[in-house]
Amino acid sequence: MRSGQRDRHQYLTETPVPRLIRELSVPSIISMLVTGIYNSADTYFVGRISTQATAAVGLVFSVMAIIQALGFFCGHGSGNYLSRLLGAGENEKANEIAATGFALALLIGAAVAAAGNVYAGRIADFIGATDASRADTVAYLRIILLGAPFMTGQFVINNQLRFQGSAFYAMVGLMCGAVINIGLDPLMIFGFGLGVRGAAVATVGGQLVSFLALLIGSSRGQNIRLHLKNVRMSGANLTQIINGGMPSLMRQGMAAISTLLLNRYARLYGGDAAIAAMSIVMRVLMLLVSALIGFGQGYQPVCSYNYGAARYDRVKEGFRYCVKYGTILLTGAGAFCFLAAKPIVGWFRDDPAVIAVGTAALRWQAVMLPLLATSVLTNMMLQATGKGIKASVTSSARNGIFFIPLILTLPRLFGLTGVEMTQAWADVLTFALCVPVARTELKRMC
Repeated sequence: MRSGQRDRHQYLTETPVPRLIRELSVPSIISMLVTGIYNSADTYFVGRISTQATAAVGLVFSVMAIIQALGFFCGHGSGNYLSRLLGAGENEKANEIAATGFALALLIGAAVAAAGNVYAGRIADFIGATDASRADTVAYLRIILLGAPFMTGQFVINNQLRFQGSAFYAMVGLMCGAVINIGLDPLMIFGFGLGVRGAAVATVGGQLVSFLALLIGSSRGQNIRLHLKNVRMSGANLTQIINGGMPSLMRQGMAAISTLLLNRYARLYGGDAAIAAMSIVMRVLMLLVSALIGFGQGYQPVCSYNYGAARYDRVKEGFRYCVKYGTILLTGAGAFCFLAAKPIVGWFRDDPAVIAVGTAALRWQAVMLPLLATSVLTNMMLQATGKGIKASVTSSARNGIFFIPLILTLPRLFGLTGVEMTQAWADVLTFALCVPVARTELKRMC
């Protein structure tokens, strides 16, 4: 084992777990918070245009969720396996899986960009655009789709860097794009008068910058270099990527489906104002949960690397540590959101109808927010240890197994209130599923 690899092995297997998770999670938390802020930037600035423009951005978010799902599929699939390979000392194989995951993401992103632009009008109708918001939806969607290869590519490099223990480079790459996006939004929307198209240009510009910054970061320090010669689209490599990435694809894919259904029922019971309100609440929730995800991302390399090195005591210690402090964090965030729900929603869009729906939905979500720590971290632990089937089930529970039946039922019983409460009850049921699964899996590690 080379000196740099020995240093990484010693760092990930001997550093006290709480300190190690803090060191790895702080850059991830910062990068996730910044990413959450710049994901919300479009909603904020577009909210200065009209309720229809805000609704359009919310509708296209379901398409962006699908693109993100494909990026996470390749990134987590290759990253989880890469980290276990490094923990076991199989460095040449790790180089191969890294290059293969990256190449696969670029191919998928390019296919999505091409096909999506051909059928942009049909996609806008499918995701629930109204007559009033359709033009803005198509305009925003076409530009967003052009950035699909950069989005999928950046998610792969970001996750591979994190799973190698290089969270700092991953953070810097995402922050570069976030700063560009936030800076370009007002310039493109108002300065150049591009409206909703300007918001899309700003988003794609940020994604391109992140992609390039992360690509440069992957060639620094002890990180694995991405080389075309290492790409091997073999059955064995693709199987590992599928096994490790399927939970992320299920989680993000179900998020896209749930967003689509949420928008459809919001339109049915409240029109563009309800779509805009639910879009705002989802962006706020994403920002809140991003800190938890960053915390979990600090745990994942610790989990997968030590699992590969048969240090199961460290895997279990890290899980308990993250669940404890994640729950504390989300309890505080939930209390704040419950009390300040009305001004939070109003900050994005000063429309009484939007504020009324958004306030109720945000308060429902705030009450159940602390439960997410257990649910999210259970899924991350299962995914990082290669438990693909269990991880796929737990990842699809919140936005699929439980959400879909609830969104098809509750609005029929309670109208718009049913739309507002659906995600909260899905979170309760997901928590009830994850607790026994996590307990059983942790007991098996010995």
